[in-house]
Amino acid sequence: MLDIKWIREHVEEVKQAARHKGVPCQVEELLRVDEVRRGLQQQVEQLRRERNRGTGQIAELLKAKRVEEAEALKAKVREWNSELAGYELELAAAEEQHRQFMLSVSNLASPDTPIGATDADNVVVKVVGEKTEFVFEARDHLELGEALDMIDVARGVKVAGSRNYYLKGMGLHLHRAVQQLAIDVLTDRGFTVMDVPLLVREETLLNAAFFPAGRDQTYELEENKWLVGTSEGPLVSYYAGEIVDLSAGPIRLAAVSNCFRKEAGSAGRDVRGLYRVHQFAKVEQVVLCENTPEAAEHMLQEITGNAEHLLELLELPYRIVAVCTGDMGSKNYKQFDIETWMPSRGAYGETHSSSLLLDYQARRSQLRYRDADGELRYCCTLNNTAVASPRILIPLLENHQREDGSIYIPQALRPYMRGLAEIPAPAAQAATRAAERA
Repeated sequence: MLDIKWIREHVEEVKQAARHKGVPCQVEELLRVDEVRRGLQQQVEQLRRERNRGTGQIAELLKAKRVEEAEALKAKVREWNSELAGYELELAAAEEQHRQFMLSVSNLASPDTPIGATDADNVVVKVVGEKTEFVFEARDHLELGEALDMIDVARGVKVAGSRNYYLKGMGLHLHRAVQQLAIDVLTDRGFTVMDVPLLVREETLLNAAFFPAGRDQTYELEENKWLVGTSEGPLVSYYAGEIVDLSAGPIRLAAVSNCFRKEAGSAGRDVRGLYRVHQFAKVEQVVLCENTPEAAEHMLQEITGNAEHLLELLELPYRIVAVCTGDMGSKNYKQFDIETWMPSRGAYGETHSSSLLLDYQARRSQLRYRDADGELRYCCTLNNTAVASPRILIPLLENHQREDGSIYIPQALRPYMRGLAEIPAPAAQAATRAAERA
């Protein structure tokens, strides 16, 4: 949410930001409602003053035994109360309308964000590692996972519908291993790790700016409960309505959670395998820091660096792109995506995302701190996907496959994989099972 005073003074900038992001802009309607709301506020305040003054005069008149004048003033106070009740109802309606318009105003985009319409306009800013090349006919992650009895999409679809799956045996171990590695890395880097609610109230998703724009991607249950699409919402809302202490530095939070998304509008896209599914797990970073450009940019680089470090531990080639205005979220001020090389796609695929929101979320969530002068200010908030699985299994399996069908396990994952250096090839697994039976 932007500051309404700032919006009044920068109407064209708000309109331009919305145009560049390709989102609706209702700033003119907002300003019209804002003017009505302020007018009603003045009328209500004026009537309250008159009523309160009149009520005080009644007591003085009665004390002076001027009963007739007191009764006349009582009648006038009743008129004011009746008039006030009507204005208060109008004001409440105007304030709710004002709130809805304010929630619909998108965040600005940073001056260094590329202008563009789609992900084709994103700008590559860094490339790390060489694209994996094979001297044999490589298989995609689904072929590998099925051959190794790690992934079962067919039964996932049978049980839960499209874009669902089972992870089995080494598939589950690998899924859990990358999450635990991320948790340990973030813990060592000063993050407080949490297990968070997965069912949240609508207010939580409004505060975190996932609503109203992302409502069509979110599963709604009964009794004002929604399934989270990321733990960012509950992490941001952890301190909602509070004044936090940033005197010792930024607050670094992280969570591992299951996540649920409808994938509305993605019919026919990425239907094979594990790239775009309805249920997945993420380790998410959320940071609250001082509201200065220097602090915000520093933390954006830090959380992006944490995700890069994890990819380097997983021994995967990747690149970083500056996300353009039309591809970034309505709530984001600046965004980097990290894309990992996926041989079966012959392209880099998004596996991580880092976002800076300035105080856009903090205003909605009433997240404040005291600066060095003791003044209350809204925090800056940032977030990053440290790792998301099973999507990360795509590059892990595909880049680390061997000709015999076995999968190399990166050194950093081995402590979480019971010391295994590889997932044996199907033939080797069959031979082991036969020997065990014998």
